[in-house]
Order: sequence, then structure tokens, then C-alpha cells
Amino acid sequence: MKDAMKTLAVLVAVLLSTGAQAADDKPVYRCPGNLYTDALSVKEAISRGCKTLEGAPITVIQSSRPVAAKSVAAPSSGGEKVPVEDQKARDTDRRLILEAELRKEEEALAALQKQYNNGQPERMGDERNYQKYQDRVNEMKAAVTRKEADVAALKRELGKLGSSR
Repeated sequence: MKDAMKTLAVLVAVLLSTGAQAADDKPVYRCPGNLYTDALSVKEAISRGCKTLEGAPITVIQSSRPVAAKSVAAPSSGGEKVPVEDQKARDTDRRLILEAELRKEEEALAALQKQYNNGQPERMGDERNYQKYQDRVNEMKAAVTRKEADVAALKRELGKLGSSR
């Protein structure tokens, strides 16, 4: 009987402490806009459209504000106007560079197409194996396709510049 009384006393103490702890815990509300708070009364929570969170632990992670990167402004950026003569000189330089690059790419394309020979390039001495020959032909075809795309891109860029001189 003494053991039963001790057990009962311990049980009552545990129940009272958890009841007191529950009374100290305020309900946590999730309000619109992902706002979590326990500082509202029941009436305030209902009027704001908040819902009680039960049984789900809440983890709050404090983040630091991102540091704004310091950027170095280019001399002609930041809303500064470039004189018309300078802009014309830049446009002319750009056109000359693009035209030179286009000529170079067109010459490389012509050489690749000649070597590719419409999918029938000459076999090399070390290509006794037909698969080795086919692999080289496929690589050549891919290279021709890439060069054609490069030439087309350069022509588009030149077209964006409009008529020259």
C-alpha cells in the first residue's frame, strides 16, 4: 500500500507539472504571409485568419542579409552618354572585327567541306577498319555543322549592325 501511495504521489506530481507547463505554453499561430507568432490572443488570431499549430515543431533560422557586391562601373556606363563620333568609331571597329572573323570562319568551313567531300572523304592509311573510317566521317560532319552555325551567327550579328558606311 505504501508503494501504491508513492506511485500515486509521483503520478500526481508529474501530471501537475505537465499541466502547469502546458498552461505556460502559449499556442503558436500561423498567420497569412507565413507569419508565425505566439503573441496573439485567440480573438486576434481568429480575426487575422491565423490557424493554431499543433504538434509540429517550429524551427526558426535567422539569416543574414546579403552583402551588396561592390561593382566597378565601366567608364562609359552608368547613364553616361558616349559622344556620337566615339560611338561611330566603336561601331566601325566592331563591324571590321566581325567581318574579319566571318571571312576566317568561311574559309575554315570551305576547307572542312572540301575534306568532308559530301560524306565520302578519302580513306587514310590507318583506316583499314571501316568503323574507324565511319567515326572520322561522323566527326567531320559534326565539325561542318558547327562551322555552319558559327558562320550563321556571325552573319546575324553583322545584320544587327545594319548597312555600313
